[in-house]
Amino acid sequence: MAKDTQRKVDPQKHALSRRRFLHNAGIGAVSLPFLGSLAETAEAASSTPTKNPWPSYPPYKFAFVCHVTADVFFNAVRAGANDMCALLGCSYTWTGSENDIVPEMVNAFKVAITNNVDGIACAVVDPKAFNAVTDEALGKGIPVVAYNAQAPAGSGSHVLSYIGQDLFQAGVAVGKRILTNVKKGDLVGGMISVPGSLNEQPRMDGAASVFKPAEIDFVQVGVGATEGPALASIEAWYQGHQNVKFMFSSGGSNGVAVAKTIQKLGLAPKGIGGAAFDVGLPVLENIAAGNLAFTVDQQAYLQGSMSIYQLFLYNISGGLITPTDYNTGFKYVTKDTVNAYLQNKDTWEGSSTSPVVFTRPKSISF
Repeated sequence: MAKDTQRKVDPQKHALSRRRFLHNAGIGAVSLPFLGSLAETAEAASSTPTKNPWPSYPPYKFAFVCHVTADVFFNAVRAGANDMCALLGCSYTWTGSENDIVPEMVNAFKVAITNNVDGIACAVVDPKAFNAVTDEALGKGIPVVAYNAQAPAGSGSHVLSYIGQDLFQAGVAVGKRILTNVKKGDLVGGMISVPGSLNEQPRMDGAASVFKPAEIDFVQVGVGATEGPALASIEAWYQGHQNVKFMFSSGGSNGVAVAKTIQKLGLAPKGIGGAAFDVGLPVLENIAAGNLAFTVDQQAYLQGSMSIYQLFLYNISGGLITPTDYNTGFKYVTKDTVNAYLQNKDTWEGSSTSPVVFTRPKSISF
């Protein structure tokens, strides 16, 4: 997609605000069922005065509890939440932990309950730690959904839904793609921020389920959640495992560390490949530079927008519309497709804070 396909919204030149733009975007969806023929619908949709199509709903207040609140991955999550709140007249707080410290997240969850918010979205990165506070919230009539990570079946978690990628199946898909780069008996290193963390461990488990029957020597390595320490850990691990053929991460920051290790030590010419998850700018740049073979887009914007929407619907319907699992999907990003991400700075992928509208592609791959 070329750069000239994007149109930036200039708040100084356009009276139409972001919130009004989003309201107007919903007019067709709200009013079409009440119109007549298709021809009449098209005419009416183009001539209907722009106005707020929504009834006057309460200004609900929600809370997000995140495990790494400052991670750039969540820029797109927050953009989705911001847009949905603008559309619906809601608001939210962004709380949790900066460094994946679960007790800090639990405390933030408790504060949300104390503040009697209208709904909580929590990244459930621990299989048990959030059970008690989730039950407490539900007992007080506060709906709780999981986003980005969920507790496994049988863990006792009673969250109402999960909005995010099927992490295990994403790991399976990554493992299958890596198999095209390695052969029986080769060593593959999987770099994980926090072993056991529910936002990353299922990806590793999914990849491992592919490597085992293929007789790939797979080693999982805990490297931390931030790029600097992860880089040092990956370099140190490589020095003791120079027969490795492929290294991949289960997250974005340690994916950049994988790429920098490959670049710094000149591993790509030696046939050592790398891969990551998520579409942060440094990851995308390293794909373009050839330091990573691919990454995976889990469409983070949807994790924020759909969490807000499900909590909103639960509130306005008095609980009759219950939250439901929403798979935000899986998409490879390779050197052949990365330019579309790099050229188009946008809120949808978290690479910009400015509202942008793109021209729809002329064809869709299927």
